[in-house]
Amino acid sequence: MSHEIEIVDKVISLMASGKYSPHDKLPSENEIADQYKMPRITVRKAYERLGELGYIYKKQGKGSYVKDRHKQIELVLSGDVSFSRKMIEKGYDFRSETIFCKEIKYEKRIYDSLETDEEDKVFKVGRLRYIDRQPIALHISYVAKSVFRDINAVGMDITSMFDYYHSKGYREFFSKPSILSVSFPTKSQRNLLNCTSLIPLLVLESGCSDKKTGTVLEYSRILYRCDCFSYVIP
Repeated sequence: MSHEIEIVDKVISLMASGKYSPHDKLPSENEIADQYKMPRITVRKAYERLGELGYIYKKQGKGSYVKDRHKQIELVLSGDVSFSRKMIEKGYDFRSETIFCKEIKYEKRIYDSLETDEEDKVFKVGRLRYIDRQPIALHISYVAKSVFRDINAVGMDITSMFDYYHSKGYREFFSKPSILSVSFPTKSQRNLLNCTSLIPLLVLESGCSDKKTGTVLEYSRILYRCDCFSYVIP
C-alpha cells in the first residue's frame, strides 16, 4: 500500500470513529507530514484524493475541512413516481435539462426490453438533473417510435417523461425489476456530471409499463453520483 493511500485510509477511519465531525478543520499538510514522517507532497496528494472522493473540502488560505456527508439526498429507488416529483416534494432546488433526443442503432437488449421489433425506431432522451445548480444524475429514457409517434419532434422539450406519458393518456405505471450496478464515469460523463474519475456512479436500469394496457413505455438507465445520494430500496 502506498503512503498516499495509508493517509487516505487513516483520515477516513478517523472520520468514521467520530474523531472528526462535519466542518472540523483537519491538521495541515505539514502537521500530517511531520506526524507520519512522510514528504509533504505525499500528504498533498492524499488530501487531493480525499477531496475527489467527496470526504473533505478546502477553504482558500484556511486549510482542509471535513465535508458533511450526512446531507446526502435520500432517494427511494422505485419506478412508479418520477424523479422530478420526488425531488420537488422533498423541497430541493431542482431543475431538469434535456440535453439530447436522438435515434439509436439497433441494440437487441434495449429492443427486447421495449418489446419491439428490429424494424421499429428507438429514440433515447437524456435529461441532466440538478440540485442547487449542481448536476447530480443523468437520466436516459429509451422509447419506441411505434408507441410515441412524435418523440423525435418533441423529445428535446421533455423534462419529465411521466408528464409526457400523462399527456398521451397513460396514468398509472408499474416498473419492471431493476438492475443495480456501479461504474466509474467516462470522460463525457465526468464532464456532464462535473465529477472526477474517482466518484463512482450508481447505475439503475429498469423499465416502465402502463398498468391498464401493459404497454411498455420505456427502458431507462439512470446514472447517479454516489457522493450525492443515500439510497432506499423498497
